Amino acid sequence: MPIIILPMHEEDIHAVAKVHAKQFARQKDSVRWISCNFAAYPRIMMFVSRDEQDNVVGYIQWIQKSGFRKESVIELEQIAVLEKHQSKGIGTLLIEKSLKYLKDYLADTNSSLKAILVTTRTDNLAKSLYEKVLKAKEIAVIKDLYSHDEVIMLAKDV
Repeated sequence: MPIIILPMHEEDIHAVAKVHAKQFARQKDSVRWISCNFAAYPRIMMFVSRDEQDNVVGYIQWIQKSGFRKESVIELEQIAVLEKHQSKGIGTLLIEKSLKYLKDYLADTNSSLKAILVTTRTDNLAKSLYEKVLKAKEIAVIKDLYSHDEVIMLAKDV
């Protein structure tokens, strides 16, 4: 199944919002959430995964932290793949391909990637994805932050 990863475009907002609503059921107002984050480019950069029928089946959202800097700290703020498309390597592709776009963007703006932050629930299966693909390491746990304990992970030399 050929999956392609592309920068998100404005016409993708509703399709991405549908993925968001399905995969983050505790969050609300998906269209507004995705719209305002999309509008925050280049601080927030969003990418989509499309299947062979050109349907959006996943997305990833990266955020530049603490201003535009010579050495950027980026947060992998959100990643989601529709349930029926999970366990097929799409999450890995989303991270790897979008990270390349992100690094190229930083280079074009005379910046480089210093580190990647990831926060996720301690029981999220995607935690192993971040460890594998980004070589992210757990550095802290915040008890009962949202709906569960959150782990903060850090990846350097990515």
